[in-house]
Amino acid sequence: MKSCDVLISGTGIAGLSLAIQLMEKKPELKIILLTKNEPEESNTSLAQGGIAAVCDRLVDSFEEHIQDTLNAGQGKCNPTIVEMVVKQGPQRLNELIRWGAEFDTENDGQLAMALEGGHSRSRVVHHKDKTGWHIQKVLWDKIIASPQVEVIAHAFGIDLITQVLEEETLVIGLNYLPKENTQIKQVFASTVVLATGGCGQLFQYTSNPSIATADGVAMAFRAGATIKEMQYIQFHPTALYEKNKSNLFLISEAIRGYGGYVVNQKGERFLFQYDSRGELATRDIVSHAILDHLKLTQDSCAFLDLRHLNQADFKIQFPTIYAQILQTNLNPALHLIPIIPAAHYQCGGIEVDQNGRTSLSNLYALGECSSTGLHGANRLASNSLLEALVFAFNAANEIVKRQLPPLEPLILKASRVFEPHEIIESAVINVFKNKVKSMMNYQTLHASKEEKLTIIEQLTKIHFDLIECVEYYFRCRNCIELENMLQTALIIMEHALSENELSSFNSNFNTVLS
Repeated sequence: MKSCDVLISGTGIAGLSLAIQLMEKKPELKIILLTKNEPEESNTSLAQGGIAAVCDRLVDSFEEHIQDTLNAGQGKCNPTIVEMVVKQGPQRLNELIRWGAEFDTENDGQLAMALEGGHSRSRVVHHKDKTGWHIQKVLWDKIIASPQVEVIAHAFGIDLITQVLEEETLVIGLNYLPKENTQIKQVFASTVVLATGGCGQLFQYTSNPSIATADGVAMAFRAGATIKEMQYIQFHPTALYEKNKSNLFLISEAIRGYGGYVVNQKGERFLFQYDSRGELATRDIVSHAILDHLKLTQDSCAFLDLRHLNQADFKIQFPTIYAQILQTNLNPALHLIPIIPAAHYQCGGIEVDQNGRTSLSNLYALGECSSTGLHGANRLASNSLLEALVFAFNAANEIVKRQLPPLEPLILKASRVFEPHEIIESAVINVFKNKVKSMMNYQTLHASKEEKLTIIEQLTKIHFDLIECVEYYFRCRNCIELENMLQTALIIMEHALSENELSSFNSNFNTVLS
């Protein structure tokens, strides 16, 4: 049994930057980091674009960045949160540079700024087309150099450990499965932070890694935390389409900012029929336009046309994307590149305040698993890494000031011995997982009430089948991932129903979820 001051589940930019902030502000804190697989496997490491920040107020302004964010969010953003995040942007970026991050510069040494969809100015700071990978490495190098932080790799979080004290639910730790997948272990902490990423693996097509199974949202939900606006799943319009593949390689928004065209099979640029900004419209608009056009034409995908670009410059600016395209036996100088919208970012999640606090005592949530109010119904490109840095900074400031509760009496009461049982066959669970993925797509979220209710009924049936299995078998990793996927898919579908539709919804739905 382990215990610590701060337990952080997740090793993307949110979890790692929080750990570093805590190390710098209060070196005596004992911190444990849990990572589901290898520490570098996260949505952060896959982020290509960069960090949106107002770095030159002679050509840009906080007001414009704020307005661009509000416009992208379809009126669903919290303006106070948007202003806070945008105005902290330059400070958090400079902090990242102080920690060792290096970003592309112009010939005069100034930071190079890329233009992305929905932005009125070029304000995206980047490291070629692998900004997230670079940031992940910089942060991870600082973590492994610190004796203050203990890292437990291949520790798959299962459930939050809670205690009710004077009618208040306290989160005091986390149950997890180690790599051996045989016996559940426990870590206790005075402060628990979920930074577990998103839910892309629930969907038919996604840019997310295989670990993105909504674990944090599901754990928080089961513990009783408030979950908000899960229907707002952002689809990235330009994932590299490959037949019979679900996990797709993302082609950065910056490609369109650089001058790439979106075309149909005839080579026609059709986006201007949907928005005057064409390729530089926001992700929700471009994704909707592509899918609507595909429905009309009955084509399987749209295309990126990069043939008119300076290929030498393109290869220098986007080496990772260029290499990936070549691996699919396509040449951007000669061929149209097949694309399709894919589930990319979870805009809703565990509801938090401006310091990352959830509705449960001692529990914080950061990054994609949280619902901060910044993104509204649709995230503005390259605002996610910025959000993680800002909320990690705010959370660290609050955590170091907290009077940490004594853990010993609570640990004694909550400690349990878990006995391993027979594990459900992976092949059985994978069949269920694929059924969930086949149901969840862009069209599902925007379907009629009757279609949504049919999906909910089908998901509920799978959920009951799983629960029946769990009564006889050990909750192995694969099984719990499916449980998390099902619960989160049901939450998404419930949130996707309008208020009128929800009022007539079957009253036993919450019973199914719990």
